[in-house]
Amino acid sequence: MKKLLGGLLATTLVLSACTPSQETEVVQDPAESEARTVVLPSVRLDDNYYSTILPYAESKSRGLVVSNMATKYDIVEVEKGLMRLSQNEFPTDRYFFQEGQYLDRSTISSWLARSNQTEQGLNPDDEGLVGREKAEKAPVYLTHIVEQNYLELDENTMKLAGISIGLALNSIYYYTEVDYGPVFEQQLTDEQITENGRRIAQEIVSRMRAMPGLENIPITIGLFKQNSRNAIVPGTYFSYGVSSSGNEIGDWTSLNERYVTFPTSDSSEQFRDTDTAFRNFKQDVETYFPNYTSVIGTGFYKDDFLQELKIDIPIQFFGKAEIIGFTQYISGLINTHFVADLPVEINITSIEGEQALIKREANQETPFVHIYE
Repeated sequence: MKKLLGGLLATTLVLSACTPSQETEVVQDPAESEARTVVLPSVRLDDNYYSTILPYAESKSRGLVVSNMATKYDIVEVEKGLMRLSQNEFPTDRYFFQEGQYLDRSTISSWLARSNQTEQGLNPDDEGLVGREKAEKAPVYLTHIVEQNYLELDENTMKLAGISIGLALNSIYYYTEVDYGPVFEQQLTDEQITENGRRIAQEIVSRMRAMPGLENIPITIGLFKQNSRNAIVPGTYFSYGVSSSGNEIGDWTSLNERYVTFPTSDSSEQFRDTDTAFRNFKQDVETYFPNYTSVIGTGFYKDDFLQELKIDIPIQFFGKAEIIGFTQYISGLINTHFVADLPVEINITSIEGEQALIKREANQETPFVHIYE
């Protein structure tokens, strides 16, 4: 249906051993004779990141995620989490990343509608239903669709090798009884979310198989459970399936990922060691300088193991020398309070913007420190 920027078919490599990058001429469509030159970066940051071809091809549905997702945290995670999930099927050392080129804004908007609003609508028909009855019988399940393309360099040909689709699903359906009235919440059960997510996923795979060029391209499809509107941490992907070819999705694989806020009563009960370490860190920050808004930590857990901890410290400092001194002090607290194999990132901000970044990788003795000018 849509052309894939970066090329699905013929390409010709133009390589230079003396340059830090590779240049490749890419034919975007077999019916077109013109080729364009793209750059393949020779350096990849690390195994957690994909290389991308340049110039960067923006998603055909760019911008929709902002209007469709409930929080800024989910906006980031629905895309970042899908890229992380995709590494199970498309390793970073073999595949190149490109934003989705097949599902454009009008297609996604049509699919996100209710079935009585558009012919392609994937959300339940709400004809004749209002208020609480609608929330109970026909809540909106699907709020956004993310597409990512994964390309592979095969000798002199750069071609599409896989597609990942992320389905953002409501965990809470918000509704009103009357126009402009108070907003009520209908909690959706995990069974509802899973059942409808898989139903929608199957239909999307069938539709994509009908698109020219996608008949036999592996499609990975992930189910993302959004958090509430008031949450300060994002939701996560909880399951994914793969359609290697044909319309069927294979067995679904469960994912055990979650974000946890520190310090809270929940973190104290469920993650006592990390919560205690964080509270001690927070206490030392307060001892040095109590004039701050808050110290908030966000931990990312995968299979019940803490993968990383990010800490935000808003401050009200006015002098650069004071910021430097505070940053140095905070840097020394990392090794004091947090175990060596835990990656820690600390962002110090003020009303004027970012002031300092402190980052310690796993088992790194001295953290990286950057003070913004």
